[in-house]
Amino acid sequence: MNATGVHQQDYELPGDYVHIHSGKVRDLWRAPSGEILMVASDRISAYDWVLPTLIPDKGRVLTALSLWWFERLTEIVPNHVISTDVPASVQGRAMLCEQLEMFPIECVARGYLDGSGWQEYQTSQEVCGNELPEGLLQGSQLPEPIFTPATKADVGEHDINIDFLAAVRAVGAADAAALRDLTLRVYATAAAIASERGVLLADTKFEFGRASDGQIVLADEVLTPDSSRYWSADGWRPGGPQPSFDKQYVRDWLTSPASGWDRHGTTPPPALPDDVVQRTRERYLEVFTRLTGRTLT
Repeated sequence: MNATGVHQQDYELPGDYVHIHSGKVRDLWRAPSGEILMVASDRISAYDWVLPTLIPDKGRVLTALSLWWFERLTEIVPNHVISTDVPASVQGRAMLCEQLEMFPIECVARGYLDGSGWQEYQTSQEVCGNELPEGLLQGSQLPEPIFTPATKADVGEHDINIDFLAAVRAVGAADAAALRDLTLRVYATAAAIASERGVLLADTKFEFGRASDGQIVLADEVLTPDSSRYWSADGWRPGGPQPSFDKQYVRDWLTSPASGWDRHGTTPPPALPDDVVQRTRERYLEVFTRLTGRTLT
């Protein structure tokens, strides 16, 4: 799929699975049983474009890491996973999930200042209505984690950061408060687990939905390199960009003269060179192993 929404699929499913929706990376299908099959593809996106090059094993990393985190968060919030008994063509990178009524906001927690939060701080000393102290640097740890929700954008569009009052208008006061509290609790738990493994969880975004019984449920992916900014603790140096366990190599190459691509234009990005693909794959695999202590097989 590219920024115009054209579906690009790197696997095949039996004919009785019905395609529902595709995002930048994940595809949703209706299984014959009526449940939702969520497939994490090997697609990669950058600067609101889905690139024409796949990253081998990326979908497996996203799924395995999400499942690992879901297991560790069940005492805080239930999740949407029903089973990993899926068709052979997507084994290891798909899950059968409960259908939920999704909340129309991204629930973002930040423990460090970077990305769009850093940009906003420089102009207002706030992030999504959260006032912050003077003198923070790019990469600084915040006095305490903050909730910075965002709207959900269509493929090819930017999510837009909003303040808590806008979240209240979107979902209602009670649900906004519940989502904020769950987001910060999950973040605190995950940040502590990651820290024990020498990894800093700078920020992350969650998606929640409501189950048929009214419960709020954690859904989609959780705490993956696609939805989170992970840094190595021993390399953390506030005052500039931090090396991260994600698609940094992809962004760096796309914005380098070597790519020949204008990120502010309308021309789709070019295919990635083999060395960028390999380095990106290695970063995804490395953070999986650092966090879980396992090797993806």
